[in-house]
Amino acid sequence: MTATLVVHPVLTGKKSSERSLQAALEEAVGLAAAIELEVTHATVARLTKITPATYIGKGRLSELATMVEEQEIGLAIMDCALTPVQQRNLEKGLGCKVIDRTALILEIFGARARTAEGKLQVELASLTYQKSRLVRSWTHLERQRGGFGFLGGPGESQIELDRRMISDRIIKIKNQLANVVRTRELHRSTRREVPFPMVALVGYTNAGKSTLFNRLTKADVVAQDMLFATLDPTIRGCTLPGGMKVMLSDTVGFISNLPTELIAAFRATLEEVLSADLLLHVRDIAHEDSGAQKQDVEGVLKELFGRDHAMEHVIEVHNKIDLLPPGAPAPYPTETVTIGVSAVTGQGCDDLLAIIEETLSKQLLEERDYTLRHSDGRAMAWLHAHGQVLKRRDMEENAIFTVLISPINHARFTRQFG
Repeated sequence: MTATLVVHPVLTGKKSSERSLQAALEEAVGLAAAIELEVTHATVARLTKITPATYIGKGRLSELATMVEEQEIGLAIMDCALTPVQQRNLEKGLGCKVIDRTALILEIFGARARTAEGKLQVELASLTYQKSRLVRSWTHLERQRGGFGFLGGPGESQIELDRRMISDRIIKIKNQLANVVRTRELHRSTRREVPFPMVALVGYTNAGKSTLFNRLTKADVVAQDMLFATLDPTIRGCTLPGGMKVMLSDTVGFISNLPTELIAAFRATLEEVLSADLLLHVRDIAHEDSGAQKQDVEGVLKELFGRDHAMEHVIEVHNKIDLLPPGAPAPYPTETVTIGVSAVTGQGCDDLLAIIEETLSKQLLEERDYTLRHSDGRAMAWLHAHGQVLKRRDMEENAIFTVLISPINHARFTRQFG
């Protein structure tokens, strides 16, 4: 196991955000631990300015180089975005391999992707990142000669060959992902015909989405106390207290400074969020940076879809209330529907299901009356299966059913039963 140094640089003159430095450093260490790196030292590097050549200043670089040598560190993680030149100069100055935050997250996604689609998305993001790393100053990419003998002029450089190969592979992957998007849209179309409302869980990584998903659907999605424990989206059915059936979608967690390459690559996966009838924004309310994490999630959603996601149909789920100190008031906002739950103990989950049903009923369902003969058991069973029967009034020959039902199901009932 490689001994690893984690450095979280921060500009001292810059206006501080809601995120605490200690929590940001712990998050970076957690990212390293997610791919089983042994972090021997983690530190915050306070900078008065960013040095163009090495990002951090000479004095700080010298201190870290001494530490790397004394502790025999083989990898340094800079919790920021480095240019190719800064990365190369840091490797020379520290005497060990250096990667930045983007490369670290890409490593995690590469290790965690399980489905063919997930692997393609990670490869696309990695190739896009690698393409930006190709710089002419690399010694193994010196210009080659073209033609025959001494008569040939300058030929195609190795860097141009590498870049062209990467570009060709990127085009191929994008074509494959386009097929994935079409297939996913077919699946969505099939679900719309059923149809069951789609409820998507979104939130910061490690907020407890998968644990809550398992609790609500009785599924067995991997849920660990680890950043990015799950990547591939999972969809399961769930029956609400009043009998309404919905589809729940568990998506990849977000994180601050999510690499733009990953946002673009995982757009196909996160289209489930865009097509959802209701979003559950799951927050780790016991985390000291819960407010900043909320802003990060909303920022990624806005970047993904080109518009503010703060739609009318969002339920903010404050998870991990069992970890709050006794008597501590949860900072519930007033601008959206909010509920506190514990996905581990189940506290508040029944109330959450009831709120989901109430919200979807107001949003999607219409109240309609159907007059059926007492002998028409098939039509009665259909209404009970696809709608919410509010009341039944029995007449001499007929029964009148008052039902909450979606417009699509009403049309299907009319076609099938007249």
